[in-house]
Amino acid sequence: MERNAFFDNAKVILIFLVVFGHMIQPFIGDSKSTEAIYIWIYTFHMPAFILLAGFFAKGSGNKKYIWNLMKKLIIPYFIFQTLYTIYYFFIGKADWQTGVFYPQWSLWFLFSLFSWHILLVLFKKLPAGWSISLSIFIGVFVGYFGEIGHSFSLSRTFVFFPFFLIGYWLTVDQIMWVKNRHVKTASIAVMLSLFALIYIFPVIDTGWLLASQSYSSLGVESFGGLIRLFVYMIAAVMTISILAWIPKRNLGWVTKLGTRTLYVYLLHGFIVQFLREFDLLTVNHWFDVIGIAGLAALIVILLSSKPILTVSQPLIEGRLAKVPSLFNHQHKETSS
Repeated sequence: MERNAFFDNAKVILIFLVVFGHMIQPFIGDSKSTEAIYIWIYTFHMPAFILLAGFFAKGSGNKKYIWNLMKKLIIPYFIFQTLYTIYYFFIGKADWQTGVFYPQWSLWFLFSLFSWHILLVLFKKLPAGWSISLSIFIGVFVGYFGEIGHSFSLSRTFVFFPFFLIGYWLTVDQIMWVKNRHVKTASIAVMLSLFALIYIFPVIDTGWLLASQSYSSLGVESFGGLIRLFVYMIAAVMTISILAWIPKRNLGWVTKLGTRTLYVYLLHGFIVQFLREFDLLTVNHWFDVIGIAGLAALIVILLSSKPILTVSQPLIEGRLAKVPSLFNHQHKETSS
């Protein structure tokens, strides 16, 4: 079946924002505009990424299905957890020594993606509305427990699970609703207004967007659940707004990059952490941010290139095979 270019285009844009966000993170305390861009990106880029992962989630939950997930997600996790730990040691990164179940860099996503597929086996047995409501309740509830944090990626797994589940229940037609002219027009106002608010009132603690901390560690234990619900709403509205402007047509080699996002996700940390540790990037003016954005785009292109794929595929896939997408890119039926 022919691939839908919309989804590959979305993945390219989102993986670029992942890399770009990681590159500007060290400078958010030095520049108000950089901080606003960073927070703005983090309100939606992972929720949107996770929603697309849920949309392409397949499988029945039998032993073969679980084993395939282990090979695709957990084995690469252990491989790259080891590689990143060794790499951090050699470049002198201070916090290189962590437990095997305390994900390095952005490897939490592999652990959580595996967990979301396992949770889906149970949640898809419930009606869509009930399952989504329950997942939101759990995502809000876990914030009251300080023990649920970065280890095993537990906090992020539960907090971000509603987006994965919503993606699973959505049909192609429902997703394409965001291309409605009225939605696209409203989305411009939403995106610009949120950026302006973040720039003028930078009061959002990025811990709320990273979803790895408890309410007590964020300093608002009593009202943490209400704030998380508000963050959920912002993420949902921003995800709709961004997807509304993703091109539907095939953009040639750019669209093709969307089939290789897993490679970029797993490998970009080696480059970004090197740039960080040796202070090779600076932000003194707005054009520095533009330059970093251009460098982020080049990193995406480089890590999607055939030489990099050839070298890294045995580590990521465990075999030489056709280059896969981060998500199982098969079309769902358009009916509910």
